[in-house]
Amino acid sequence: MTEASILRQNAKGDGLLPLTILGGFLGAGKSSWLRHQLHQGLLRDQHIIVNEAAGTPVDNLLLGKAARLTVLAGGCACCEGSAALLTTLREICDQASGRDAGQTTGILLETSGLADPGAIASAIAADPILARRLRLSEILVLADAQHGTSQLMEEPLARAQAETADRIIMTKTASVPPDQTARLLATLRLLNPGARIEAAELGIPCDLPEPGQPFALPAARADTAIRPFRLTIGGASRDDDVLGWVALSTWLSALLFARSRDVIRVKGVVRTPAGRLLLQSVRHVMQPPEILPENLPGTFAGPQPEEGVIVLIGRNFDAALIARSWARFGG
Repeated sequence: MTEASILRQNAKGDGLLPLTILGGFLGAGKSSWLRHQLHQGLLRDQHIIVNEAAGTPVDNLLLGKAARLTVLAGGCACCEGSAALLTTLREICDQASGRDAGQTTGILLETSGLADPGAIASAIAADPILARRLRLSEILVLADAQHGTSQLMEEPLARAQAETADRIIMTKTASVPPDQTARLLATLRLLNPGARIEAAELGIPCDLPEPGQPFALPAARADTAIRPFRLTIGGASRDDDVLGWVALSTWLSALLFARSRDVIRVKGVVRTPAGRLLLQSVRHVMQPPEILPENLPGTFAGPQPEEGVIVLIGRNFDAALIARSWARFGG
């Protein structure tokens, strides 16, 4: 019996606090899905934990409806950030049975896109305190229909996430041909026959096609570790609209085109003539920037956004070289 199974075997009504682990590879849409649930008034009594491998948190900016939110940044919860996660979970359990008794009905952990949910469940089950206070309710993994096939082909972690899930939600299905979605669906069912598979667009449930022919996945291979890199681009001052929005967008486009295989994710907040923009990309696909409100009380859950910093997450690139490239281009 695995550690995750030990956590699950406790029956409902046992007085334990249910824990949901929300996983998925980089850019799968975890924050967008969670944002929709919160806007619908769901999870209102849950304590939300957002884990970001990078030291500059961004995902919490989408979760302003969360009543209770804790951000764990600067380490993935399945490895470097494991100790901080276990400490946070113990604190939440204490609050839920103490001053917040009856107010917190569960915990939802949104993992980093670099996390293995199975490793997190194992660490919690191995903790003598948490094993008696938490019940693993569900491991929910999001799979990106737009990039999911290449991720399953190239990234052992993406496979491990899918194989661990109790439920898989396919996202961005409207962005790809139905036959590609059908083949990815069949591949996921082959990887994890026991998982329930659904689909959602920006958190809204939608229909899945009939399964197609599964993709033939190559043998999983080891690869260079994926790491976050913090790049300061300037423009923290409100009056500094000349931070070079055109220069930044041009430089980012060139970087993503040239290094689309290595730079997997980009996110950050920058000041532009249109206001503060939340930038996000997956591989070479840049998502439409989102205008953020100014710093008003209660606007954001968790830490306030740090302007003028973007986070690159990827492998096989020289951080100093990228910093010099931006300094020459945008400086």
